Amino acid sequence: MGIAEKIGVKTDSVGFTTIARRDQRTILTRTLDAVRELAPKIRAARDEIEEGRRLPLHIVAEMQRAGVFRMAMPRAWGGSELNLLSQLRVIEALSIADASAGWCAMIGTDGGYLSAYIDQAVAREMYADVDAVTAVTLAPPGKAVKTKDGFTVSGRWPFASGCQHASWFVGQFAIFDGDSPRLQPDGVPEARFGFIPANECEIIDTWTTNGLRGSGSHDWTVKDRFIPEERTLNLAAPIQYRKGPLYTLPNLLLYKAPAVALGIARGAIDDFVALASNKPVTLKSPSAGKPMLRDETYVQCALAQAEAMVSSARGFVFEAVGDMWNTLLRGDFPTLMQRARGRIAIVHASTACTQAVEILYKASGGSSVYTGHTLDRRLRDIQTTNQHVVVSLKTWEVTGRVLLGLEPNYGLLF
Repeated sequence: MGIAEKIGVKTDSVGFTTIARRDQRTILTRTLDAVRELAPKIRAARDEIEEGRRLPLHIVAEMQRAGVFRMAMPRAWGGSELNLLSQLRVIEALSIADASAGWCAMIGTDGGYLSAYIDQAVAREMYADVDAVTAVTLAPPGKAVKTKDGFTVSGRWPFASGCQHASWFVGQFAIFDGDSPRLQPDGVPEARFGFIPANECEIIDTWTTNGLRGSGSHDWTVKDRFIPEERTLNLAAPIQYRKGPLYTLPNLLLYKAPAVALGIARGAIDDFVALASNKPVTLKSPSAGKPMLRDETYVQCALAQAEAMVSSARGFVFEAVGDMWNTLLRGDFPTLMQRARGRIAIVHASTACTQAVEILYKASGGSSVYTGHTLDRRLRDIQTTNQHVVVSLKTWEVTGRVLLGLEPNYGLLF
């Protein structure tokens, strides 16, 4: 029996719920319209975002009003519970306007996913406001000593994107019983993720970077902080308290990642077209008249190559991730091969989009080297996203093993 049948909703022949499908289109249209209306304000704040190394609070508030951070929250709470492909489209649209805005949206929605794996009465109390932002880090764990009702946690975690406007922080920690690490049945030390209120965490200003400067992905730390056990989860072996296709695959939240790269690259293409249409050619023959950059053959070739890279990468993402999503809608768990193809699509999109932006940056000429040039910003941002662990070079090896019929060797991130 599929998920929809278990909750008593009639499905059509391809596994979509007839009512939910119509509702999802309405929610997506409303959210995308709000994001596109917000885009000029985000672009106008780009210097403020870059210099402040965070999203301005007025932009965060606008994103909340647009419904961005409630995309993965359950409809029963007033959230959108927007399907995965629709979430990709919203994050992509934000990333066209500004990479840091898209990145913070991608990370900030993770509370909707992770709260599915704790008791729902506890989760609902935590997220009384479905527009609350969550700062999640997948970095190596801190240390948690078991107590009667929970854990005493200490640690420091990097890459907490959006931490300065988050309500909840989520970190991973290794479990200790006294001085000894707790081992799982397979002999591997147990690690859990835990939710900690933002006002109980200390942010350490570390985010001085090449790109994604506005994401505010600083380090954060706690010392001997108590976390109730009911606010923790083992993502490697989770208990699913909330039903639905969005919450069945524990690491589904990772599959939002390519939307940022796709948005950055699409924005770079748009910027390049505008630039090439208005920038005179510097080196030209006396008889050439007044050609614009767009009249140069190498510029035309560069743009065509970039378009092919980005559009084909996007098509692969929506095909492979869409295949996984349709399987979840039918109430089934995506196969190892499906997940491998999804991960290949993610890392390929990051690689192809980075290459596309590099081509456009080169073709735009010497002016692109200046800070403040739109393609300088696009290049720095996409090179930074391309360093994320989810698109690590290791992914090619892990997914290649699966294609060859071997077991993956990369644990949770797969």
